[in-house]
Amino acid sequence: MTRDDVLTLCADLPGAVETYPFGDDVTVFKTGGRMFALITLEENPGRLTLKCDPSLALELRARHPSVQPGYHMNKRHWNTVTLDGSVDDDELHEMVEHSYKLVSRK
Repeated sequence: MTRDDVLTLCADLPGAVETYPFGDDVTVFKTGGRMFALITLEENPGRLTLKCDPSLALELRARHPSVQPGYHMNKRHWNTVTLDGSVDDDELHEMVEHSYKLVSRK
């Protein structure tokens, strides 16, 4: 999944709002005023940071070398995925939806 695919996926979620609170090089998607995705725009490959259940976060990190503890975020609750194509598109889609649902429930 490309960075543009991820941007579209996040933007298409109900109530998703695209913001730039950290400058023009990081897109932040929020729902209900809460962040669920951060996407770097300047780096290649890009990075996607998502909220995640702590036990699932550890499982994803163990399964995928491109999934690391959240960059500049609470490492227990956030993962950063390098968008290098190593994570299957369907699984990446599930990760985005999981993050969105975690934030939407509050």
